[in-house]
Amino acid sequence: MCLLQSWYGLSDYEVEDRVNDSLSFSYFCGMTIEQVAPDHSTLSRFRTALTKTQTFERLFSSINSQLETHNIIVKKGVIVDASVVDTPLRPKGKTNHKVTQDRSEQTIEVKKDYADSVDKDATWLKKRGKYHFGYKKYHLTDNQGLVLGVLTTTANKNEISNLEDVLDTLTVELPKGIPLKADKGYQSKKNAELLKKRKLKNHILKKAVKNKPLTKWEKRFNKLIGKTRFKVERTFGGIKLWFKGGIARYRGIKKCILKI
Repeated sequence: MCLLQSWYGLSDYEVEDRVNDSLSFSYFCGMTIEQVAPDHSTLSRFRTALTKTQTFERLFSSINSQLETHNIIVKKGVIVDASVVDTPLRPKGKTNHKVTQDRSEQTIEVKKDYADSVDKDATWLKKRGKYHFGYKKYHLTDNQGLVLGVLTTTANKNEISNLEDVLDTLTVELPKGIPLKADKGYQSKKNAELLKKRKLKNHILKKAVKNKPLTKWEKRFNKLIGKTRFKVERTFGGIKLWFKGGIARYRGIKKCILKI
């Protein structure tokens, strides 16, 4: 039932109704036509128990192991990127306190007393002139866009500092010497040293700095990497279009981790 929720973007109430009403849903759950689905409160308590024992992470790892066994995951390279996940449980009224700018080197921690209706684990982020309140999901995929690892943080965490934590979420072992592709937001001396330490090729997009524009070679390098790197964006699009991702369904960062 939890998997059906993720795949079809259903609430606890909705998935209960669908399992009781749909033969294909009840068959998938291993139920006979005479059986009644567990109610929404039972499903909620079950999810909380799985969150505490980190069972969803182990399930994700098990699924990827099966994909690897059947040669569906081909480890010739990896791509990393982040997307913002908004929560509907946001503060009401005007935003009049500090907000982290996307791609900022500095993470602004804002301690504020919110109403009980607000998700207090979430934080503010300003991206392309728009305010977001929620989380960031960092996805690590293979060259075809299949997800190999997911890291969930608050929205105000900057991307440069999290690459090692993202790599630690890998559910498969990477061969030495394959390239890691990422946009210029991950370009830093620390990340370059990290990839060297992990024996991964540095295919992070080159970034121009003040009084030092990109060279002709660096522009060509970025263009070549972009031909593969875009596939992680396709993964984000698929998650939002087919699995109703992009919006946090549950309260708190621990349960937000469950939603890829």
